[in-house]
Amino acid sequence: MSLNNNQKGKIQSLLIEKITKKLKKYARETTSMPFLVRLVQDTEKVASYSFIHSLATTLGMSIYEEVSKIVVEPNSEEAFTKMDIGGILSVEQKSAIANIVRELRNKERKVDKVKEIKEVLSASPDGGRPQKEGRIADFYMKRKGVEYYFEIKTVKPNIDVFTASKIKLLEWVARKRKAIKTILAFPYNPYYPKTYERFTEQGLLEHGEEFLIGDEYWDFLGGNNTFNELLIEFDFVGKQLKNEIVAKIKQVAKEKMEY
Repeated sequence: MSLNNNQKGKIQSLLIEKITKKLKKYARETTSMPFLVRLVQDTEKVASYSFIHSLATTLGMSIYEEVSKIVVEPNSEEAFTKMDIGGILSVEQKSAIANIVRELRNKERKVDKVKEIKEVLSASPDGGRPQKEGRIADFYMKRKGVEYYFEIKTVKPNIDVFTASKIKLLEWVARKRKAIKTILAFPYNPYYPKTYERFTEQGLLEHGEEFLIGDEYWDFLGGNNTFNELLIEFDFVGKQLKNEIVAKIKQVAKEKMEY
């Protein structure tokens, strides 16, 4: 399975809309980075960096989620971004999850998602209360009757972020009170062509089951070669908007940082 022309058109339109909006509305908030400016010795480069960083943030904030939805629409029954999982969490459920994560971090047990889900579901939900924090999944789909809930994260999280994501994924199971699929996804591998090994050695997440990176994620959503086809669409839009992006960078770079 691969991207059809309709999907390609939607992805191109989404990217053009988001990037064009960024180009029109971007205004630098930071006017002084005294330590970085002195190290780099080039105020214009430091100034332009802020725009590029903002553009990267736009990708992480919404584009990856929307592209995910477009990719799965033809082969899923449902697909939503910013899915509110709802549900309640009890003291016993939270305790069971905390014990699992603590034992994993202390290497007292090996990661086993099936076993972990059974433990979470065996904890009583009695006395549970709504918890606003952590109830939104970045992306959700139902395929062949199976519910999948995804958290899409920055590609280089620290171990504390990794731990928080593990807790959140298990809490989603507790909230739904059934064996749903919960997955932490990274949109690309920053170490390519090397394998991603940043914190996999910590044994918190089961790679391939609840942790997907780059082409693993996109090809899981859309079928073989989806990742490579997406790169082609991003490249196409990038070439279309190259002049506008370069012009914006030059404009921002003229506004030198305070030294």
